[in-house]
Amino acid sequence: MKNLRITVNGTVYDVQVEELGSDAAPAPAAAPAAPAPKKAAAPKAAAGAGEKVAAPMPGTIVSVNVSEGQSVKKGDVLVVLEAMKMENEIKAPRDGSISSVAVSKGASVDTGATLVTIA
Repeated sequence: MKNLRITVNGTVYDVQVEELGSDAAPAPAAAPAAPAPKKAAAPKAAAGAGEKVAAPMPGTIVSVNVSEGQSVKKGDVLVVLEAMKMENEIKAPRDGSISSVAVSKGASVDTGATLVTIA
């Protein structure tokens, strides 16, 4: 058994690793290590029920094309996100109505941050 210290996203984990030879029997399964704590994303929508549309990458919001209560069809452009000097259209994944808008023009968002919620 080898004891190793691994750092993942700034969190340190102490783990034990067993080296197996080609003729060694597999060791019994050990308890899984605790998962890394999740980093808080950008501010989320107030209490919007429904499907959350998240930012696929970090960037800056160039425009918000919808407002609360507005009906949208699948494929409608909800938000334009600038990332790596390119404007990316974030489209509605389904038909519905906007129950909340969590971003505004000029806001910086991280990957996974909720942009809008579709009910």
